[in-house]
Amino acid sequence: RWLTCKSLPPGALERIADTIADRLRVPWFSGAVKINVSLVPPLVLLPVFLHVAALHFLLGLIILTSLPVVVLWYYYLTHRRKERTLFFLSLGLFSLGYMYYVFLREVVPRGHVEYSQVVALTCGLILMLAALSRAKKDPGYLPIPAGIEKPSHQDLPNKNVRGSSSGLHGISGAASSRAVNGEAKGYCRMSAEQPEGVKKDWCTKCQLVRPARAGHCRLCGRCVRRLDHHCVWINSCVGEQNHQAFILALSFFMLTSVYGITLTLHTICRGRTPFVALLYCPGAYSDYSSALSFTCVWYCAIVTAGMGYILLIQLLNISYNVTEREARLALRDNTGRRLLGGLVIDTGQYNRGLLCNWGHFLSLGSSPPQRSAEDIV
Repeated sequence: RWLTCKSLPPGALERIADTIADRLRVPWFSGAVKINVSLVPPLVLLPVFLHVAALHFLLGLIILTSLPVVVLWYYYLTHRRKERTLFFLSLGLFSLGYMYYVFLREVVPRGHVEYSQVVALTCGLILMLAALSRAKKDPGYLPIPAGIEKPSHQDLPNKNVRGSSSGLHGISGAASSRAVNGEAKGYCRMSAEQPEGVKKDWCTKCQLVRPARAGHCRLCGRCVRRLDHHCVWINSCVGEQNHQAFILALSFFMLTSVYGITLTLHTICRGRTPFVALLYCPGAYSDYSSALSFTCVWYCAIVTAGMGYILLIQLLNISYNVTEREARLALRDNTGRRLLGGLVIDTGQYNRGLLCNWGHFLSLGSSPPQRSAEDIV
């Protein structure tokens, strides 16, 4: 019916896509292994697009302009549907590997890159991957009380549940039913016994009392201590336990990427500064090897600019001791101040000065983990 342009029943295309995703498997010794569909597009399309872009300057301009648009469209599509996807993590890791491969295959053989420079670039890449591996670990999930089924990414918060998924404070849903039985009063007494200024609230999805600055991630379906945001590039939340590793991974990526771009431009556009060579390199399309290297440089520059903006926002938020989640809520409730042209939102709630704010960030995860709500009760 689809091929003959006839109307389809509602949800037919979604069911077809789900069936294809379920049947996409690779034979293996212990049985067929299911492949996540979101892993495939970066592995196939990225090399094809970059090689096509290297054929002509205009093709490169069109492809390199459209790629960020497509990635942003896919991000908003999955974000609106509250879906978890490995597409961005796969794209990031494969981009790193493929750029490194092109560097070793097309740039190093030209003889203008020294052995020590290759070693330095490789060490930077390894350090970045090590920090990324640490950032992928537990961000600080709050333990789920016994008797509550562990949420999965299929059981994400629906649109009718508000409060916990958006990080709002207050008691609703299950909390109000507990109030009828008198159980909510115990939580209120517990909160009242906490030191002044420490605020706790109830999560209706995880059925627990979460500490101050903790929030519920609607994509992971879990509450996270000092939740900053859910990062699609690592397919995980950024919270109390992995925020430092996340900043470290971004920093190593920026240093390694800028260094690799500089080495490549010095090789294919000799005699020009990296910034001038990035904008004007007359001999870039004289041969296919130079054109492919120059195209990859521009692709790296676009990705580096995006990651640099993320790193800048993160560093500013740390300097004012505010998380992305708190800044978003402050904007919604009109309780924060826009500073530095709107790059940072100062809530003023936890800001204790630059040095104290950075000291607090560097000490994240060093304090003993808090007891769960079940143990406290």
